[in-house]
Amino acid sequence: GSDDGDDPWGAKKSSTPTTFAPIFVKILCNNTPQKALIDTGSAITIIHQHLLNDIPHEKLLPKTMNHLLNDISHEKLIPKTMNHLSANCSTLNIIGEIPLEINVNGIKTKLFADVTTNLVTNLILGSDWIQSNNVYILTLEQRIMIRSRGKEVSTPFVKPPLLNYPATLTNHITLPPFSEKIVEATVQPNNMTDVLFEPNPRLKNKALFTANALLNIENRTIKISIINATNRQQTLSEGTKLGIVTQLSSTIGVTVPSNYLIERIPKGKACKELIPEGKGVNRPNKLNFKNRLITASHEKQHHQCRKCHQHFNTGNNLFKHLRNQCYPEEIRLQINKLTEHISDDKQREQILKILWKYGKLFDISEPSKIDIILKNAIDTEKKQINY
Repeated sequence: GSDDGDDPWGAKKSSTPTTFAPIFVKILCNNTPQKALIDTGSAITIIHQHLLNDIPHEKLLPKTMNHLLNDISHEKLIPKTMNHLSANCSTLNIIGEIPLEINVNGIKTKLFADVTTNLVTNLILGSDWIQSNNVYILTLEQRIMIRSRGKEVSTPFVKPPLLNYPATLTNHITLPPFSEKIVEATVQPNNMTDVLFEPNPRLKNKALFTANALLNIENRTIKISIINATNRQQTLSEGTKLGIVTQLSSTIGVTVPSNYLIERIPKGKACKELIPEGKGVNRPNKLNFKNRLITASHEKQHHQCRKCHQHFNTGNNLFKHLRNQCYPEEIRLQINKLTEHISDDKQREQILKILWKYGKLFDISEPSKIDIILKNAIDTEKKQINY
């Protein structure tokens, strides 16, 4: 076979040093359609145990065989225990080797492949397969070519299979204010064991926090800890995307600098009760757990009727109470007047909900003032201005 990127006619070099993309092609592995990684840097061909379990077969293995490979769809596994060191210094756990048939557009090739439990892809065709079958890798033409017994076939490169997968919430959950809960998330692929979880950025906008973590998958499920850093309960429905998972090798090295710092709570409406006011607004916005009890003590006041001083568990209950009982009659008349021209009952009810939500704006029975503090504003309240 040729070196990686050589033109078989010897006319030109097709290597493209500016592009380093893995080479995947479509093949049949034991008559099973599969995307295989063509890797000239691997001396051997390697197959993932999970792919081996899915390969069709004519007869089942006897139950006396290796218990890890009962009912596997292949011919005969030769057990062996050893480790291979990969290019990134991680270890591949080899449990045996198996004869495979690789079919590329009608040309059938046979070889032995090592079986592993922790490969980042399903199948790697290494230099043993490339060289023994006269495989030419034509990078400029984006294809591989095989010659066998006077026959010549080729197959194009294909896009690499997806290595990042969504992790979705398994069940509907409700998070109480300032609480932490461990939840289960579902991951679709069944050929992964150890993964890196990265949270969905949209959760941070709601002041819901999960950490980047190395997790183990059991029955396509991972467990994640979620923190609700707001003073109100939040609900996540089944199927909510919590983040993505990426398959890892069995060994990974991580370097974290000592001065590494991330603001856990962003500025925004979702967690405005936790953002300092006044002069403190310019300070770094970090969650102060000492203020939890203070903030929680005001929670009932936050859901208290201004007129009858009755307390409610949620803002929705308070809103219904104000609309039905304690809003002044002037507000009721004003809102009804604004919506009486809407003939569609459904549209009128939608507008009414919005107007009642901000019903206080229509209350002119007592004076009110706007009390805000502008960020970066110059405080002149206690200073005399000289002209």
